[in-house]
Amino acid sequence: MAATTATLPAQSDFTRLPADKYRGAVVEDLQLPPAFALPADEGISRAIEMAYERDFSHIPVLDRNRKLLGYIDVAGLKSKWEAGQADPNDKVDKYMTKFKRTAATPYTIITPSTPLAELEDFLKHNIFAIVTDWDRKFVLGVVTSQDLEKFVSRRGF
Repeated sequence: MAATTATLPAQSDFTRLPADKYRGAVVEDLQLPPAFALPADEGISRAIEMAYERDFSHIPVLDRNRKLLGYIDVAGLKSKWEAGQADPNDKVDKYMTKFKRTAATPYTIITPSTPLAELEDFLKHNIFAIVTDWDRKFVLGVVTSQDLEKFVSRRGF
């Protein structure tokens, strides 16, 4: 009987699953900066100022009961301001993008315990995710695909 030697394909020949890429990490492992959210009646001048101080591109907007209403796209708002299409005293609710909450567009809850592989799938169809507690009472952070890329590069995965 002749001896045979089986060779395994190199690691690069395997398709790595997202779970392997993140090695079981969850949103909390990203160590995001604390959330910054604005009330709907805040002036846009303060919104832009605070966004640039914190280097945020999107800011969640809350009602007076701290319920999540939508978000401000900071670059878009700044462009409108510079073009004279927005007054610094205007309220952020005038320029926010409202979240669509319907049966056709279910709300995806992203919490600190959400696996990064699930977050990656969510970010394939959204430009950012708002991290909340399970009851959606508190906005804990905002995460983008760039945050995932930084995490992977820091870990050397």
